[in-house]
Amino acid sequence: MKVLLLALLLLSSMAAAGVAEARTPFQVRCEDTISKTVSVLSSQQNGYRIDTSRSWHTLSQMKQGQRGSAVLGLTRTESRVTIAVGGAMLTDKVSGYECVAPRIQVDVHYLPIIVYIGSEIPADSCTYREVLAHELRHVKAYQDHLPKVETRVRAALARRFGNKPLYAPGGQARALLQREIDTAWMPYIKAEMAQVEIVQQRIDSPAEYARLGKVCQGAVQSLIGPPHKKRA
Repeated sequence: MKVLLLALLLLSSMAAAGVAEARTPFQVRCEDTISKTVSVLSSQQNGYRIDTSRSWHTLSQMKQGQRGSAVLGLTRTESRVTIAVGGAMLTDKVSGYECVAPRIQVDVHYLPIIVYIGSEIPADSCTYREVLAHELRHVKAYQDHLPKVETRVRAALARRFGNKPLYAPGGQARALLQREIDTAWMPYIKAEMAQVEIVQQRIDSPAEYARLGKVCQGAVQSLIGPPHKKRA
């Protein structure tokens, strides 16, 4: 991840001058008296529901990038990322600098997952069971991905912020921290959430399409028509 390196947030004027061993009184105040940096990341599983109100023709139209394919089942959700920033701050009249101990609250989750199954498919049929089993693999991929994102993002936040305050010229610390969150951390976390689509594409492999086209003694092909159409 390319986190925006804001020098005013990373280094105090004393550290930039190479004074590493003897801390100034302001550094002592910042590092020993204000609250430590806190990064809190939480994730939430919102489950899934099955929707059989739409025809496979409608599902085919809903799935982008699959022109000409027949879609009997479709799994849809959206990711959500929220980041709240706060933290205790001190100012130093002598140097004109301020320090902040960031408190970063990150929440990641998916909206409730919707599993669409074509309305033409009887609920007690072999085709329904096969389509549902396939779509539940997509559901599991979303559910399994969320804790992985939580682990990676928590580790990245710890590496970046640790337990040290950040320094900036007076009146700029919070604004610069918010800028880093908006321009670096939000895109990074959203990109981590989107990595699940790689797994989803593997589930929809050509081999899986071929398998589904042959299950239930050809019932799928009987439902969607001539076999030259690709099932999604």
